[in-house]
This record gives sequence, structure tokens and C-alpha cells, in this order.
Amino acid sequence: MARTARTIQVAARPDGMPKAADFRLAEVDLPDPGPGEVLLRTMWISLDPYMRGLMSESRSYAQMTPLGHPLPCEVVACVLSSNDASLTKGDQVLVYDVWRDRAVRRASDCRKLDPARAPVQAALGVLGMPGRTAYSGLKHIGQPKPGETLVVGAATGAVGSVVGQISRLQGARVIGIAGGEEKCRYAVETLGFDACLDRRVPDLGRRLGDVCRDGIDVYFELTGGDVFSAVMPLLNDFARVPVCGTIASYNSGAPPPGPDRLPGFMRLIQNRRLTLRGFNVDDFSSDIPEFETAMSAWLRDGSVRSREDISRGIESVVSAFIGMLEGRNFGKTLVCLD
Repeated sequence: MARTARTIQVAARPDGMPKAADFRLAEVDLPDPGPGEVLLRTMWISLDPYMRGLMSESRSYAQMTPLGHPLPCEVVACVLSSNDASLTKGDQVLVYDVWRDRAVRRASDCRKLDPARAPVQAALGVLGMPGRTAYSGLKHIGQPKPGETLVVGAATGAVGSVVGQISRLQGARVIGIAGGEEKCRYAVETLGFDACLDRRVPDLGRRLGDVCRDGIDVYFELTGGDVFSAVMPLLNDFARVPVCGTIASYNSGAPPPGPDRLPGFMRLIQNRRLTLRGFNVDDFSSDIPEFETAMSAWLRDGSVRSREDISRGIESVVSAFIGMLEGRNFGKTLVCLD
């Protein structure tokens, strides 16, 4: 049995958008599993926008990844051998690991998955961190009410698609913003959004105003940039803005050009009594049991649907990651190593 792993390491700090040269494929030795440890074969790697921040030296809520190390991520893996009674060969588990095809981990770090409940890769998407992000951000901050208008960017992505569908189930009018006509059609025809606008078409602010004539009550912030600029003037009194991502600025090496709009935005917050709260999913870990119960039921009865954007092979990780940051993915970005 192989005692090495192939891994994708950070080779350089990106200047703007990451490029292939910022990474390298390497082979590293693995130790033999000790007491309480398991040898894992990675089946699925999750790629998420927050990982871009782990490559930079700027301050973030997560620790910067040193050069020569792989980026951390959630994976679904298969147990090849086990020195712990809680797991046996062939079990499939969820574990927070790194970009590599094999690992030795403590069994206590692994959560056993039930393939009969749902496809195991769903634990990385709609039944995992992205789904929980949508659920908890809405429950604790967004709180959409029947008849209110909610807007979400990246509307067909792993988080945005779930935000819109849960809000629709709660009786809100849901407006999505996505990149391209195909994604916009999918948001309306498959996910049930009331409307979806192509962010690539000029005059987004005017077009958004046309479909949000009564203003916006909840804006779930995933993108920042031009989408936020279009939303901001339309926010109603007491609007709520959960902030969990600003992907449009992740690759910016300098502040945006003037004029400085912060003073006007601060006045808007005060005058309209807005609520903006940044969060990440770990802030609401107590929601996990109720989230899993609710989401499992929605998936079974078809109330919530999900889509996956799958690349194959460890060699495809970098191109899939860059494609996601460029908005070329359609659904939850995954790499399959099976």
C-alpha cells in the first residue's frame, strides 16, 4: 500500500487572480497510522471562495497557508485502514484536510457518512458548509418574511442557490443575480426564483430597480463589487444584510479607485436603520442538527435542488479553483478523485 500522497502546494503569493504558477504538484511521504488513526483515500475535494484569502498575507479570520503547504479544505474520503474501533475499512467520512489524495488522520477528526442518506459529496455542498451558511445566515441575520424581497448574488453557486430556495420556502420574493443567461434561466426555471438578472449586462442598477420597485428587504452578500453598488440604493428601511463573502474583491491588490463612497454608505446605514452583520458558518454550529433535519426533508421532497460542477483528478484542482474565482463554475465546485 502506498505511503505517499500527491498534493497541491502553494508555491507563491498570488498577485491578483491566482495562476497555475502559484501552485505546484508534489509527492510527500505519509506516516504509518498510529493508535486511534486511519489511512484515508480522498474521494472528493471541496473548493470554496474563502480559500483565496488563505493564500494572502492580509489579515483574515483563518490562518494564512505557508508557502510550500497545501490549502486546507473539506474532503470526503474512504478509509483504507483503521487503528480505531469507530471506523472500519471502506467507511466514507467527512474530514477537514488539505489538497491531497491520501492522508493519515485521527479517527476522531472524521465524521462517518451514510451513503444511503444522500450522495456522500452532498456533505461538501447542500448538506454541508455551503448549505449551513445559507441556512444560518438567513435564520439569524436575514430573517426573510412572507412578501418581502430578497436579493442574492452568485445565485446559482453553492451558497446563493440555497439562500434563494430557502427564502422562497419562507414566502419571500427572490431576485437572483448571476453571470450569464444560462445561469439566470436555471435560477428561475429550476430553482424557482422570481427573477434573475445577468450581472454581465450593462446598467445592472437600473434593471434591478425595475424588478425591485418596492425596494429590497434582505440582501445576502456574497459578491460585493458592482452587485453591491446596484443593491445599496434600493435597500429599504430596516433592511438586513448578512455578509459572508465579497468574492469580487478577493483578487484585488489595491483599494478601488475613488470617489470614497464610505461616508455616504454610513449615512445610508443610519438613515435607513440597516443591519449589516459579517459572519462565518462556525458562528452558528449549534444549528447543525436542525439544519440537517430540515435540509434532508427539503431534498427528499424536491423543495430544494442542488447542482455540482465536477472536475476529475488531483491535477485538475488548480484549474477548477481558478475557474471558480473567475465565475466559470455552475453550482458547487468539486474535484472527484475516484
